[in-house]
Amino acid sequence: QVQLVESGGGLVQAGDSLRLSCAASGRAGSSHAMGWFRQAPGKEREFVAAISRSGVSTSYADSVKGRFIISRDNAKNTVYLQMNSLKPEDTAVYYCAADRTSGWHSIVYGEDEYDYWGQGTQVTVSS
Repeated sequence: QVQLVESGGGLVQAGDSLRLSCAASGRAGSSHAMGWFRQAPGKEREFVAAISRSGVSTSYADSVKGRFIISRDNAKNTVYLQMNSLKPEDTAVYYCAADRTSGWHSIVYGEDEYDYWGQGTQVTVSS
């Protein structure tokens, strides 16, 4: 069993930056591919970014490409989402997720493929 705890959310202005963290309990380390998703009010949860177990492969939604960076520190069992040039449309609850069955360099895109989820952290971007 893996427990995920997100942190780093908050209220910022457009153009600001935030870094979200997702700490995994137990021995998640490099055992899981990781992803970030977000859900805005009245909308479905959507894919934001993902990183392979190795950390070599990453992928981003078109809406955040060039502004967000996903990374991981397997020694600390932590995944990060650096969010730059934030826009009001980035306002959402951000969730991290872990997948236990993917290959070493594989990216997991599908929400249904992830096995574990955090409780979410609110990001609000004012204009």
